[in-house]
Amino acid sequence: MRQFLLFFTIITVGLVFISRLFYLQIYSSPANNLYDDNAIRKVYDYPKRGFVYDRNGTLLVSNQSSYDVMVIPREVKALDTIEFCNLLKIDKEKFIKTYKKAYHYSPRLPSVFVSHLSKEDYAVLQEKMRKFEGFYIQKRSLRHYEASIGANVLGDIGEVNNAIINKHPYYKMGDLIGKQGIELSYEEELRGKKGIKFIQKNRFNKNIGPYKDGKFDTLPDPGKDIKITIDATLQAYGEQLMQNKHGGIIAIEPSTGEILTMISAPTYDPNSLVGRKRSQNFTKLYRDSIAKPLYDRGLLAQYPPGSPFKVLNALIGLQEGVVTTEEKFTCNHGYSYGNRKMGCHAHASPLAMNMGIYESCNAYFANVYRRIIEKYDTPYEGMNVWNKHVTSFGLGDYLGYDLKIGSPGRIPSGDFYDKWYGKNRWRTTFTLSNAIGQGEIEATPIQLANMVAAIANRGYFYTPHIIKSIEGQEIDAHFTTPRHTTIDKKNFEPVVQGMYDVYNKGTASRLQVEGIEICGKTGTAENFTKIDGVKTQLTDHSIFIAFAPKDDPKIAIAVFVENGYWGGRFAGRIASLMVEKYLRGTITRTDMEDWILTHSLEHEYQKPYSGEPFKINRGTTLETVERDLKNQDHLLPPKS
Repeated sequence: MRQFLLFFTIITVGLVFISRLFYLQIYSSPANNLYDDNAIRKVYDYPKRGFVYDRNGTLLVSNQSSYDVMVIPREVKALDTIEFCNLLKIDKEKFIKTYKKAYHYSPRLPSVFVSHLSKEDYAVLQEKMRKFEGFYIQKRSLRHYEASIGANVLGDIGEVNNAIINKHPYYKMGDLIGKQGIELSYEEELRGKKGIKFIQKNRFNKNIGPYKDGKFDTLPDPGKDIKITIDATLQAYGEQLMQNKHGGIIAIEPSTGEILTMISAPTYDPNSLVGRKRSQNFTKLYRDSIAKPLYDRGLLAQYPPGSPFKVLNALIGLQEGVVTTEEKFTCNHGYSYGNRKMGCHAHASPLAMNMGIYESCNAYFANVYRRIIEKYDTPYEGMNVWNKHVTSFGLGDYLGYDLKIGSPGRIPSGDFYDKWYGKNRWRTTFTLSNAIGQGEIEATPIQLANMVAAIANRGYFYTPHIIKSIEGQEIDAHFTTPRHTTIDKKNFEPVVQGMYDVYNKGTASRLQVEGIEICGKTGTAENFTKIDGVKTQLTDHSIFIAFAPKDDPKIAIAVFVENGYWGGRFAGRIASLMVEKYLRGTITRTDMEDWILTHSLEHEYQKPYSGEPFKINRGTTLETVERDLKNQDHLLPPKS
């Protein structure tokens, strides 16, 4: 047996060596090992980022050349830091801080040392780079926004941080990634795929040419161009109307769910977040605690929907069979219950559903709401049935659109009030504010716009979305599949007629646009905040919803104007102008346009800081009518 020991030992050692060689040369790809080989320099070739177009083919986002100074810390030799800092237009403290950050990331991997050099700075620097070993210039592209609109829609790109790098190995220090809006939502499609070149170095750390004649090099795969659903002309017009105002506008094409415009005001120029001044400008925008330009009010702001919500209670009342279109209710300047009263403005009484909608009668909808809830054995059961109807319109939850931010809104349920008041310790009258879109209800502008689209379609909607097409691929079927509400189609016609009569003879009769059949609903919502820890009522919000044309809807819109007094004053005017602009391309109601463009609400937004009193609407009086007419405010006074 011993005579075979040496033989077996030699065979075993041989097999071990053969196995190791097989692993290194065949199983383990040389291309993978190249990333860890210190003798190989890796140079990334960044792809062209995809262009962004509006629904009509107008170019919104393109690219511009940019240059980054890169550093490989372990290769840096002694240099004239004063000369280098002067060339880069940085101070020595910045030089030391950036070098340490790069060294901490990796001594042997390249990092961005100074980003976004201009062509002029690049031209001066490139001829002297040979003096600064360990540094080199890398070309890449930055975004160029063709117009100063849609900052909240388009978003921006910025450098990745360590958290992103750890989560997504594709990205390296200094890479750019979409931070907001379309740039974030469609980052993977827009960015493309980086190429890479492997450069062989000799023992003196000098480049001697492509490794293995470029066998393992890869070419960049350019990003895909995309077309979004936004109408750039309508977006620009809406942003113009919202100057010196805070709020949001969302317009949707009912037949597709495509978002036609998505406005958050105040806004900013998207080009201000491009290049070397991005960080400085972003900080300035972020710290603006009054205007909050980075806060997308169209998707994030949760407001009481006010009177526009009444049309949902009308639909639910008809669906539940607790009211007919002809049944009338009395309004004695409001609705009394117990020792309390929900006030209402002056109008004819009694009134049926049609007049209840176009006169926006609080008492009418208080009666309908009570009947809905009290149809069932307990308020808990009735509230859950009501909640199911309301949420079928996309309220109270994320809609599932293709944007990365949003708020769910709030539609209370039986469980909500059990938690609030205690099980079986509340009644319908505890929740009566829900009848008029106040109380515990909250909705975002995009949710209300989607609700209007569902009404315009008489019972269904498509999930709102911003993407129209992607080069070489189909959009998600989620956006082309209709979602149906719980309301039968037949029940929509009387409510649509009521909304049409809002323009014909109701609270928006002076907002008509000749030749366009618009259906709408005014709204005024109470507005509270805390000032020095005290709950304070501010000037009411102005709200308006609309769709047009009546029988072949092309646009559904929701407008919120913070501290805008009442529905018809600001939001109603803006909605009518937006509808006409989209359907006709021109404006005939120049009187309304001139009024909006010359009236600012900035003084209202300063009141929490100045101590001035707020305007609180408490119904119509002769004095308010006379005052408004005197000021050439040719709208009906607040009726919502």
